[in-house]
Amino acid sequence: MDYAKLNEKLNGLSSEVDIRRAKIEFLKENGVIPYVDKFEKTNSILEARSLQEGSKVKLAGRVIFRRIMGKFGFLRIQDIEASIQVSVGRNEIDEESYEFYKKLVDIGDFVGITGEIYTTQTGEITVRAFKVDLLTKAMRPLPEKFHGLTDQEQKYRQRYLDLISNEESRKVMMGRSKAMTFIRKFLTEHGFMEVETPILQSAVCGASAKPFFTKHNALNKMCNLRIAPETYLKQVICGGFDGVFEMGKVFRNEGMDTQHLQEFTMCEWYAAYWNFENNIKFFQEFIRSLLTEVIGTTKVMYQGIELDFGAEWKRVDYTATMREILGFDFVEFSDVKELISRVVETGLFKEEDFDGIKTCGGVIDFIYKRKIRQDLVQPTVLYNYPACLVPLARRNDKDNRLIDMFQVLAVGCELCKAYSELVDPIVQRQTFEEQAKAKSQGDDEAMDLDEDFMLSMEHGMPPISGLGFGLDRLMVVMFNQPSVRDVVLFPLMK
Repeated sequence: MDYAKLNEKLNGLSSEVDIRRAKIEFLKENGVIPYVDKFEKTNSILEARSLQEGSKVKLAGRVIFRRIMGKFGFLRIQDIEASIQVSVGRNEIDEESYEFYKKLVDIGDFVGITGEIYTTQTGEITVRAFKVDLLTKAMRPLPEKFHGLTDQEQKYRQRYLDLISNEESRKVMMGRSKAMTFIRKFLTEHGFMEVETPILQSAVCGASAKPFFTKHNALNKMCNLRIAPETYLKQVICGGFDGVFEMGKVFRNEGMDTQHLQEFTMCEWYAAYWNFENNIKFFQEFIRSLLTEVIGTTKVMYQGIELDFGAEWKRVDYTATMREILGFDFVEFSDVKELISRVVETGLFKEEDFDGIKTCGGVIDFIYKRKIRQDLVQPTVLYNYPACLVPLARRNDKDNRLIDMFQVLAVGCELCKAYSELVDPIVQRQTFEEQAKAKSQGDDEAMDLDEDFMLSMEHGMPPISGLGFGLDRLMVVMFNQPSVRDVVLFPLMK
């Protein structure tokens, strides 16, 4: 190649993008394809690092470091798992190939390396290159000095750069993938069948949440994006399967914070003939197995606090604790205004604190989140909830104002919700009608009366217990991340 012509092209160019464009043009003019269609690797970089000296390899990766010292140079290439040093010298490759490498290979490019493994005098595992193939010419440079991204918003918007430069981010995303694989394996091995239920739904049901709506043109009707797969999964149980689960996206048009996204991954399972106590035991086995498989221990460090999921989990009675805090039996109240007035009398809150809250369940949940949740640090089973909180849960046989439900919490984070399911169609219709009343009064998180679900229930459902958890929130705790955005590849941004 006539590198004098390359120098002419580069003369006067100051922009790194312009310089690389000129190099791409030069390559094409000289019949070199800067974007090849394939490269046959013999090993991953991680595998290569464990090979004996003298082993012949063909590796591929992105150039993340490059240094030229006359007739000898070093570079470092990286794939998703590891990086390795490569030495490039005139004694191993011909002069033309060396000049090509020297003048046309830049940081950020993908290259294929043919060579052999050896160890430098400083103990560094290195590939002695016999051949350097340019696989992809990067038009833009990596973050300056390869120190990684420092702007948090840029990390979310340009996750690919974050993954290139931040080993911690790569580990989190690989850990998340490993966790998802294990969850499917664990549930399948325990008799659960994976199913898929609709994302486009005709009724807002399965959780208390504000939905997203969209127009179905072919049917000429409005649909909502599912807020939960619950009612469909229960219909599958009604169809005769003993255990089913689904892991997929749900959508809730609500606020965004470190523990909430509007689009997130939910895992739900349902088991016929179980009650919520069965689910408590199963979730304990599940979470301990998951932690052991993915991070190698049941002890998790989160924000400087060691959480021991292998120890016995504390149990806290939700209703009894709320009664103790408030000083009165709050479950006796059915009128939201009367309940607010009574709470204000305690001096714990002001009336304006409850602005916009239109149901007794909303008031109770507000108090819980400010007076109970943050104090539950170690893994805790919170149980015995008031019925107004969950319209789809089974009423307690001894007190129908309560439901057979539990949540597991750690460091104030709700890791799962589960309950014995309501399968009585008469009671279920009553609770749906109460939800409809709340919606008519302005509660945009209230559920619809799902007639399709009601019809299935009227055909008879066995005893059921179901459990759901947000995968993203669980990953935050497992991998000690400050926000759910840090465990999601591409969170939606403004």
